[in-house]
Amino acid sequence: MTRTLQKHGNSQALVIEKPLMEAMGITMDTKLEITVNGDGMTIRPANVGVDRETMTATLEKLLPRYEQMLKNLTK
Repeated sequence: MTRTLQKHGNSQALVIEKPLMEAMGITMDTKLEITVNGDGMTIRPANVGVDRETMTATLEKLLPRYEQMLKNLTK
């Protein structure tokens, strides 16, 4: 796939088309990690952790099962 940079204000932009975004599993809100490799670059979704809602839901599911073990670990 060959692309040309497009003018975007005082900068240049690389447009990522919807089918490619879907294939990568990214949206407009996905943070991207860009790595330069010699004369090329790699673009991939950044690993920025888990959002608060997901973490809370996961803990609520796990706490009843592991509550006693976690209390024992704190001793």
